[in-house]
Amino acid sequence: MQQCRINGFEVGRPAPVRIMGVINCSPESFFQGSRVKTCDVLEFARTMVDQGADLIDVGARSTSPKAPPISPDVEAERIELALQELEGSGITVSVDTTRPEVLSRCLQYDIHAVNDIGGLSDERYAKIVADSGLPAFLMASVSAPGDPTDIQTTFGALGEVVSRCRSFGIEDYVLDPAIGLWSPERTVALDWALCRNFGKFARFERPLLAAVSRKTFIGSLLNQQNPEDRLIGSIAVTVLLLHAGADMVRCHDVRETKEAVRVYEEMERGMS
Repeated sequence: MQQCRINGFEVGRPAPVRIMGVINCSPESFFQGSRVKTCDVLEFARTMVDQGADLIDVGARSTSPKAPPISPDVEAERIELALQELEGSGITVSVDTTRPEVLSRCLQYDIHAVNDIGGLSDERYAKIVADSGLPAFLMASVSAPGDPTDIQTTFGALGEVVSRCRSFGIEDYVLDPAIGLWSPERTVALDWALCRNFGKFARFERPLLAAVSRKTFIGSLLNQQNPEDRLIGSIAVTVLLLHAGADMVRCHDVRETKEAVRVYEEMERGMS
């Protein structure tokens, strides 16, 4: 496996499992616990780091198909205010955006990675990432975020993401198999299939991101309409994905996830 280096630490075995804490500066985001007012961003981020987060992922636009649209200017203004709060804090930060004009404005600040659920499908965006030299988290996408609708097209989309990285000279990146209802055509059955087949994504020899925190497929199984109720299910799936080869976990609940990771890693040491 080729490791990905982010602000002085590595992602990818044999490095420890890394944790990405989520901060959403968007009132539209599906989980209330991740919505943070700009004035509280630094305190929230510091708490996550104290609880075990290696990196904080800051977004300012909900990517749910049901979310109301917002303009690039509104998204950029929100995320810039958050980045201003984090500037000089020493906290490792990634920015979660698919828009090249928003990413360009983020580059004025001290950021360390990019989270692109579009998987570099926008060539303008890909060129900005390549020119910046920043490492990237890249989701399985062909022409729109998370558009594969079965296992085979997910493999194909990840292969396309790898090809884009080669074309643009991007060497530091982590792959995300796109678990979640990213479009009306996606199903919870596909999410479970992606989880069951997660280990097969190791064929790309890149670090893998597990991003399942409080998602709908867990709530659907457990009859939990409210994302607030999905913590235990999220932790259960996360541990199984770690066993399948996940190298980094994107989560809303850093303390609980860190505890689960520590238990998992101790069990692995005892079984090797």
